[in-house]
Amino acid sequence: MSRYIATRALRGANLIVKEFDAQLQKALAELGPDKEVQFTNTAYYLPTILGYTGMSVETIGGLKPVLDHCRGLLHSPPENRTWLPYLGETLDAGVATLLAEEGIMAIRFANGQEPQRMPGLELTGTSAPSDTGYMNGPIDDIQLRSWGIQLVDGRMPGFAAIIGKAKTNEAAVEIVRQLQRRNILIFLSGNVNGRSIIHQLMEEGVEMGYDTYIVPFGLDTISTVYPMGFATRSALTFGGMKGGQTREILLYNKYRVFAFALALGEVDDLKYATAAGAITYGFPVIADTVIPEIRPTGITQYEHVISMPWDDIEGQTDAEKAARFVQQAIEVRGVKIKITEVPVPVPYGSAFEGERVRKADMRVEFGGKYSRCFEYLRMVGLDDVEDHKIEVIGPGFEDVEEGGAIDLGILVEVAGRKMQEDFEPVLERQIHYFINGASGIQHIGQRDIAWIRISKGATDKGFDLKHFGEILYARFHGDFGAIVDKVQVKLITEPELHAEWLEKARTAFDYRNQRLAEMTDEAVGEFYSCTLCQSFAPDHICVVSPERLGLCGAYNWLDCKASFQINPTGPNQPIPKGNAIDAWTGVFDNVNEFVQQGSHGAVDTVTMYSIMEYPMTSCGCFECIMMILPMCNGFMIVSREDPSMTPAGMTFSTLAGMAGGGLQTPGVLGIGKYFIISNKFIRADGGLKRIVWMSSFLKETMAEELKEAAIRAGDPDLIDKIADERVATTEDEVLAFLEESGHPALTMEPLM
Repeated sequence: MSRYIATRALRGANLIVKEFDAQLQKALAELGPDKEVQFTNTAYYLPTILGYTGMSVETIGGLKPVLDHCRGLLHSPPENRTWLPYLGETLDAGVATLLAEEGIMAIRFANGQEPQRMPGLELTGTSAPSDTGYMNGPIDDIQLRSWGIQLVDGRMPGFAAIIGKAKTNEAAVEIVRQLQRRNILIFLSGNVNGRSIIHQLMEEGVEMGYDTYIVPFGLDTISTVYPMGFATRSALTFGGMKGGQTREILLYNKYRVFAFALALGEVDDLKYATAAGAITYGFPVIADTVIPEIRPTGITQYEHVISMPWDDIEGQTDAEKAARFVQQAIEVRGVKIKITEVPVPVPYGSAFEGERVRKADMRVEFGGKYSRCFEYLRMVGLDDVEDHKIEVIGPGFEDVEEGGAIDLGILVEVAGRKMQEDFEPVLERQIHYFINGASGIQHIGQRDIAWIRISKGATDKGFDLKHFGEILYARFHGDFGAIVDKVQVKLITEPELHAEWLEKARTAFDYRNQRLAEMTDEAVGEFYSCTLCQSFAPDHICVVSPERLGLCGAYNWLDCKASFQINPTGPNQPIPKGNAIDAWTGVFDNVNEFVQQGSHGAVDTVTMYSIMEYPMTSCGCFECIMMILPMCNGFMIVSREDPSMTPAGMTFSTLAGMAGGGLQTPGVLGIGKYFIISNKFIRADGGLKRIVWMSSFLKETMAEELKEAAIRAGDPDLIDKIADERVATTEDEVLAFLEESGHPALTMEPLM
C-alpha cells in the first residue's frame, strides 16, 4: 500500500489521540471520574468502543482504559493488535482514531454540549432538539430499527458517509440525488476550509433529516464516528453479537452492511486516519480529488481506496459527473441496486417517501380537511383492462386556486392470470409507497382517508394528475409483474362519479375487513415463513399465520402468500402445518422441522401462541417488545415509539438488545402490534388478560381495536385496568395500580 497514505493516517491518528488525552484530562479535573457519559436513546453505551474493545463505558473515568487502548494501537507489537488481515499499522491507527473520536464525542455530551446549531437548517423526523437549526446526534435505536426492515428487504441497499465539501453546490445536490434515487441512506460530516456539503445543501434548499434519508451529523471530521457507531450497532442489534467480538463485527459489516465513504475535497491527516478506520469495517473510500489509490482487495470486498478527480472528467456537466462518481462507488462496494424507472418530471425513489409538503409550498391538495380522497384497487377480467390506459375523468387542478383543494378518487384496475382477490388489499397498500416516491409529493393514509399534496416545485416541473397513473402503472408492473399482467388507472375528480366510486370502494373495504377478520389459523393448511431479516440476524425466522403477523408489522399471511406467488424462491415460503404436537400452545411438527432448518439448527421448537414456552425468535425490527413482570403475574408491552422508562427498569432501546439477534428467550418477545388484538394472542399464557402494562401510544392509536378485543376477552373495562407510563414506571407502582383497578392477572394461575 502507499507509504504516503500510511504516513498521513498515522499522523492523523497521533493527532486525534493526543486531543482525546487532553480533553479527557480536562474532563476528569472539571467533571470528575464518576460523571456519566452516554449517547442518549442508544442501547450500546459508546458503540464503537464497545464493539472494538468490549468496554462498556458509562463514566468519564471509564474512558481512561480506552485512551490506553488507543495508545497501544499506535505502538503495540503485532501480536497485541486488533484483528486485521494485513494492512497492519495504518488500519490499527484507523481504529485508534475512531475510538478517540467517539471518546471526544462522549466528553462533549458529558459537558452538556448540544449538537451543533446552524441557522437556516431545518431537520425533518430527527431526534435532535426540536428547535430548528440543530445537527443530528447519534442515530437513536428507534430509528435504527425503523430503518432495519428497509435494510433487510433491499429497499435501502446501504449507506454512504459523505465527508467534506463538493466542488460546487450543483455537484453536492446531484451526488445526493443520485444516492437518493438508489434509496441509499446518506450521512454528512466534515468540511474543507470551514465549508461543508451541509452548507451547500442548505443553500440549495435540500431538505435534510430522517425522513429524506439525509442525516447531517456535524461540520467536523470527528462526527464521522457516528456512521461507524451505526454500523457497529447493526451488528450488535441484528447480528446478535456482543461487544468485543471485533472480528465477527467487522466481518458482519463487510458482508452484510453495504456502506462506503465519499471523500469530497482536500483530504487532511485526520480524514486519512478516519478513512483508515472506515476501511477496517470493509467500507471502501472514493475521493473526488487526486490521492494515492489502494487497488488490491482484502479488507474490503473490492478496492480499498479509489481516486476519481472531479476536474479530470472533461466535457460533462456536474450532473453527469455525479452519476459516474456515485456509480463507481456502488460498483466498488458491490451494492445491489434495484432502480425502477418511472416516467415523471421529478426525481423518484423511496428516499422521498417521508417528504412533507408544507402549506406554504403547496400547489394543491386532495383529501385532508377540505376535500375527500380515496384509493381503491380491484381485480377485473383480462378483457376488461386496457393496459397502460390512464384517464383523468373530470377537471384537473389547473383552475383550482393556489393552495386550494379538490376531491380525487384513484381507481386502479388490475388483471392477471395469477391474480387473486386475496391480493387486492396487499397491492392497494402499495399505492402509498409508490406515490410517495415522487419528489414534491406527500401521501398520507389509505383507503378513503388518503391525503395527497403536490408542491409548487413539482407542478413547476410539469407534474400533473396523469403522472399518478404513470407511477402506479410502472411500479405495479415492476414490483408485481409475476401476478399482474395489465394495469389501468382512473383518476376521478368529476363529483357524481367520485361519489359513486367512493361508495363502491367503501363496500369493498367492509367486505375485506370481514373476510380478514374471519380467517383463522385452523382454516388454512399452511403458514408462511419470512426470512427477510436473515441478512441481519442469520438464525432468525418468522412464522406467519392468519392470526399472527410478522413481528415487524409489515407482513401478514396474505402479504406472504402474495410474495410467494410473486417470487416462489423468495423469503416467504409456505409451511404445511402438519400434525399438531400441542394445538393449544401452537406447536406443529412441520413448522418445527422448517424452523430447525431455517435457523441453521439454532432453534428446534417454536410455539405460535406462547411467550413463556419456546417463543418465536426476533431480529430487531419488531414494533413492540413484550416482557414478563413476575411480581404482577403478567406482561408489559412497550412500543418502539415509546422512549420512556418501563417497569422492567429498561427503555425500549435497552430491551431490544435482549429480545433481538435471533435469540429465543422465554418471557421476552418481539411482536407486531396487531398481534395484540388477535384471538390467538399468547392464549397459552392467558391472552390479553395477562397484559398489566402497555405504552400509552398503543392505547391511544389502537383504542377501538383494543376495546373490541377486551370485550371478546370477557372484560370490557380491561384496557382501563392496564397501567401505562403515565401512572407507573416501576413494577411496584404497576402492582399497586393493578390492585386498585382489580386487574384479572392478580387472580390468574401463577406464570412462574
